[in-house]
Amino acid sequence: MAVGFAATDGSSPLSKRTTLIMLMKLTLLKSKIHRATVTAASLHYEGSLTISADLAALVQLREYEKILVGNLRNGERFETYVIYGSPRKGSIQLNGATAHLGTIGDRVTIMNFAHYSPEEAVLHQPRIIVLDEKNRVVRKEGVPTFTQDRSDAELQ
Repeated sequence: MAVGFAATDGSSPLSKRTTLIMLMKLTLLKSKIHRATVTAASLHYEGSLTISADLAALVQLREYEKILVGNLRNGERFETYVIYGSPRKGSIQLNGATAHLGTIGDRVTIMNFAHYSPEEAVLHQPRIIVLDEKNRVVRKEGVPTFTQDRSDAELQ
């Protein structure tokens, strides 16, 4: 007898395959900041990547959220977490050990991922911004326009 495979309404049991599909989670891109320019590096900071709060807000990156960073110049990829920098400054700062993985002026892609059910995955749209060399947004995908109008107080 299969325990835990009954339908929630008490009707006939669900197949093991159907139950597994219902429980399955897919890992999809949630947020991406593409071609950000590294503006600073601080070897003696505790670690992390500083991102201007307004840029992080556009793609819904939370402070302390895990990120994957790819350096377009040297191919280095590393995981760290986000800390917010002052909004509207365009700051992207490598901190701690990550300061060894890039230099000021390098272009990086900052990504994070989330788990979605198959049903959620069908509707999912990642939030993506593409930046120019001064870390100004030149293109957005999946980013509602209302997020541009948030006040500095909300971003800190």
